[in-house]
Amino acid sequence: MFALKKESMPSIAVHPGFVLKEELESRNITQRKFAEVIGVPYTQLNEILNEKRPMSADFALAVEAALGIKAYIWVKLQADYNLQIASQNLTTRQRMENIRKICAML
Repeated sequence: MFALKKESMPSIAVHPGFVLKEELESRNITQRKFAEVIGVPYTQLNEILNEKRPMSADFALAVEAALGIKAYIWVKLQADYNLQIASQNLTTRQRMENIRKICAML
């Protein structure tokens, strides 16, 4: 069977919107101004900053262009957050357990 090294998940993943919100505040950049600069609707930015919407790769590239923080950092934060949320979902956890049981019998 497959012998994969088990990686440990970070204990608490952070939504990239939380980090971006802190960054904008530390630079004294308003949400409205930043939305205007990167060319997105204010509501889209606000939903990301309030962790109600995921950060896309395109959005991450726009943030990189504006703030100089590499897009891959934002994308990785989003991926880690997505994995954490998925792993906490009961249906997903049960499905993964069933897959593990089936694979153990192969």
